[in-house]
Amino acid sequence: MLPRTARVLGTGRFGTAVTEFLAFGLKQAYACIFGGTLLAAILLTRFVYPDDAVLTRYDFLFLFAVAVQLCMLATRLESINEAKIILIFHVVGTAMEIFKTAAGSWVYPEESFFRIGNVPLFTGFMYASVGSYLARVSRIFHFAYSRYPPLWTTYLFSLAIYVNFFAHHFVIDIRIGLFALLFLLYGRTWVYYSVYRYRHRMPLVLGFFLVALFIWIAENIGTFARAWHYPDQAEEWSLVSLSKLNAWVLLMIISFVLVTLVNRPGKEPGTGGKDRASPGE
Repeated sequence: MLPRTARVLGTGRFGTAVTEFLAFGLKQAYACIFGGTLLAAILLTRFVYPDDAVLTRYDFLFLFAVAVQLCMLATRLESINEAKIILIFHVVGTAMEIFKTAAGSWVYPEESFFRIGNVPLFTGFMYASVGSYLARVSRIFHFAYSRYPPLWTTYLFSLAIYVNFFAHHFVIDIRIGLFALLFLLYGRTWVYYSVYRYRHRMPLVLGFFLVALFIWIAENIGTFARAWHYPDQAEEWSLVSLSKLNAWVLLMIISFVLVTLVNRPGKEPGTGGKDRASPGE
């Protein structure tokens, strides 16, 4: 039986839909605590951080991100498993940043002490915030799947995506082929999730694209705040090209697969068929 509050809130078809929508938004906001806090700090320091401060803006953002991470662990807003994912993605993201900035793909224009090459260390937390979101959202919404591909294929696929982020600077870009593989592997996969009262589902590929869209929006906020900029934004800010969405979708796959290394994707009961992610695979 539903709790009394659940029976009172959102009666009728319209009320139920509104209640589910609001609950969905609140849970999403809760899952975005780490990334949202970091993005807010990036935007705020663009306008109020003193130019003559002893600690540079980038170093402040790095130490701020570390402090937020420690607070979330201390208050148990984040689990140890989620922290592991953040650490892994921090390393993966920083390695790609070092290569991409050296190749001139984008620039961090300000000075900092905590940096590797041209990359201030707070940038790894921007990538880690994606991993944090995916780990938290899968727990909060109780994700489960039907027709999930064999895990080993997803590992190889994410490795190919990561390698292509580097290799396309030297050889042919296989991005179109990677998108074809994306639909081949995940095209039949559905993700099931709980919001408030009911269990919902959507195609997993659609979920990838929706999250990538919000990352693109966050990227526009970050470049507007001059945390970094692309070559065509050197003189004045402009919207990040929509073509960047395809890169974020592929990055989503890497993030998602890294999460499955710690939290194995479970099968939705009653969906039928073989559990493709079973240990025997």
